[in-house]
Order: sequence, then structure tokens, then C-alpha cells
Amino acid sequence: MDSGAVLIREVRSPADMRRFVFLPRTLYRGDPCWVPPIWADERRAYVARKNAILSHADFTLLLAVQDGTVVGRSLVYVDHNFNDWYKARTGFFGAFECVEDFTVARALDAAAERWLAARGMDRIRGPIHPVAESWGFLKEGFDSPPVFMAPYNPSFYNGFMDRLGYGKAKDLLAYEGSPEKGYRIPARFEKFEAHLLARHPGLSLRPLSMRHLERDAEAVWRISNVSMADNWGFVPLERSELLDMIRRLKPIVDPDAVLFVENKGVPVGFALGFPDLNVILRAIGGRLLPFGFLRILLGAKKVKDHRLFGLAVMPAWQGRGLDVLLYLQLYRALNHRIRRLEANYILEDNRKIRNALEKLDLKLVKTYRVYEKAVALRPAG
Repeated sequence: MDSGAVLIREVRSPADMRRFVFLPRTLYRGDPCWVPPIWADERRAYVARKNAILSHADFTLLLAVQDGTVVGRSLVYVDHNFNDWYKARTGFFGAFECVEDFTVARALDAAAERWLAARGMDRIRGPIHPVAESWGFLKEGFDSPPVFMAPYNPSFYNGFMDRLGYGKAKDLLAYEGSPEKGYRIPARFEKFEAHLLARHPGLSLRPLSMRHLERDAEAVWRISNVSMADNWGFVPLERSELLDMIRRLKPIVDPDAVLFVENKGVPVGFALGFPDLNVILRAIGGRLLPFGFLRILLGAKKVKDHRLFGLAVMPAWQGRGLDVLLYLQLYRALNHRIRRLEANYILEDNRKIRNALEKLDLKLVKTYRVYEKAVALRPAG
């Protein structure tokens, strides 16, 4: 018997929201690499007033229903900060999940295009997920679970994108250094470090200060908004987004994994790392109750996998090796107690960072792809 038509509807009720949030739990059942989110956070995060990014966006949550069963979902949105910054009319999608049925993906995509076209958008880009803080579909590297705040998906999603007429907007890369697998920093970098510090005696490195967390967070915010201004897809980080990220990361922050390089006491660069919370989330199934929250608080400091989430240097200091200096100190601080460090979301055309990581003998382990295409106004139905 043939399956019925695919119906697309917007989330309008608490019951629909539950179906939207928990669909991945059904789709990924039995997949050893999938990691659930923190379900309690996930259920709140699609409310604009509780999400720093969605608070300045127009958005809708779409459900695909077939024969009474939810078979797909997508978050479609217009980020006004992005479009104001780039003078663009770009819409986005994220939180995309779908059964292995192209008719479902096509129906979700057509609904997304209609919704964006009605709001004057001429392009659609994604997946960029403003709740999970993840970019792209996993394209290469399906043999291991993702790190915290990185995506995971079936490989057939990329095939869907090709058939729907999307092209590559940008690839994002992940590199790994694993002491467990024998990784060591090449000896020549010890001499490089000594030479750099001798040439610039005002430079010093220090870890994050938990006593002055807001001060250090402000430094990350300031350096990010200046140093990353020319990066693809960059939009100035609002203070509310910074505070939201602090709230999310504070329970798992590892001061040794957040480093600042200063010139005469003024921060000019940072490396932001944190324990891979996904190691714990897999164990607790994303549930904070009854004891999941305690396992996160008590277990984060024991997690042996870490993610290097961001590394930035002020423009006046770029090209002098401060990025290498930060990585060297980060690795030293963590080496005695980790089994792997993953540097994630490296732009494919950021040759400075890629060259530094590759000279440090880190291994390319994953590729994520962000897609885009022109929006076509399609008739309803």
C-alpha cells in the first residue's frame, strides 16, 4: 500500500513542539554515533525570548506529517542581524531531520522556500542551527561521534541537498590531536616559542579566571568581533549572545582549556576550549533528571575528550605565530589528562589556521558542508 501525501504544518501547540523536539530520538534510535541534546534545554530553546539568536529573527518550525506520523522537521528563519550586516536577503534553515524519503525532504524544502519568499528573501542557506549552535551537514567522518555543539546526521542528507538544487556554500573542517594515538607536538615548535617570546617580551599567557569570568568573557567578545570581522558568515556577536553562551558553558568550563595571550597585560588573543560534554550526554541520554545534572557537574572535569571551539588573535598581532603559541600552551595544559583534542569549525579557505594546525601535525578527521541556493517562489500545495 502506498504511503499518503506529505503534509507540512507549522508548530502551533505544545503537542506539536514535543513532536518537533523529540523526532531525532526516533530517527537515530540504535545509531551509536548520535548524541542526544539536553532535552530540558532543547524544549525551551525554540522560544524567541529564551534564545539570544532567535530573539532578533523571524522564524517558523515546520513539521512533515505522513499517514499521521511525523517524518521530518525544519527550523526556517530570517536573521535580521545577518542581513543588515551583509546588506543581503538571505534566509536560513536548521534543525533539519528527515526519514530516508526524498519526497519528505522536497516537501520541507518547498515549504521553507515559500515561507522565505513571502518575506522577501532571495537565497536560502543552511543548515545553520541557532539552537544547537551547529553549522553544516556532516560530509566526511561518520566513523566517530561528534563533539559537543557539532552536528551529526545520516550521509543521505547530503544527497538530498544535491537533488534539491543546493550547492556548496562553504566546508568547515575538524582536526584532531590525540595523545592516546601517539600525537606529540613537533619538537621544532619549542624553539619557535622561545624565539617568539624573546622577540616580544611583553607577551604572556594565562588561563581563564573564574573569579573574573565576566571580565574575561568581555575580552573574548571584544577580540572576536574585531579579529573575525572578515571571516565568511561572521556577524558581530551581541552581548546577549555572549551571556547566553556563558550560561550554557559555565557548568562545564575548564579554566585550563581557556587561554589568553596578553601584551603588557592587555588580552590580544584567546583560545576557547571545553570538555566534550557529549561523552556524558550519551551516557545520560540527554536527561538531567533524576541524576543527569549531577553527572554533568561532577563528570565534566573528568572527561578526557576536549574541543577547541575558537581561537582568535587581534589583527595587529596576526601572522606572528600567536595562534601557534596559544595551541602549544593549551596542549601542554591538557596533555596529561586528555586522550584527544578536536579543533572544530575551521573554514576550508582559512589557510593561516589550517597551515598552523597541519604544521603541528594535527589530522583532518571531519568535514561539514553548509549549502545554499536561490529561493524560488513555488505555488502552494
